[in-house]
Amino acid sequence: MMNRSNWKSLQLMVVVFIILNGFFISARALLLKKGIDQSVVLVGNLVLFAVSLIAFLLTQKTLENKNPHVFVRAVYSGFIIKFFIVVLAAFVYFQLVDVVNKPALFVVLVLYLVYTFIEVSSLLRLLKGKQNA
Repeated sequence: MMNRSNWKSLQLMVVVFIILNGFFISARALLLKKGIDQSVVLVGNLVLFAVSLIAFLLTQKTLENKNPHVFVRAVYSGFIIKFFIVVLAAFVYFQLVDVVNKPALFVVLVLYLVYTFIEVSSLLRLLKGKQNA
């Protein structure tokens, strides 16, 4: 169930997604100048946001469990799920294009780190709030 504190933690991820998409769309000329394929970055941002959102929602359900190991397992499971979906998306990208745009892949790598940091820090903040209650 999504209560107010859970939604507040999720808002940061949504706001970052919107801001990044706005930047990537409006900075098309800058991205092209740097040799970064805009469509790769936009699709990568969408995939990472969706996977991070799913992992967050699955993991936040474990906060209600009294066993702390359930939370740790859920965080690791979310990481592994994200990793394999990203690897699958990269494999599909490599199969669809003739020339791989490495600068765009590095941008997506940074986005992966950003979304992972936001997800884990939001979950830890929720966990800390549960322990103090």
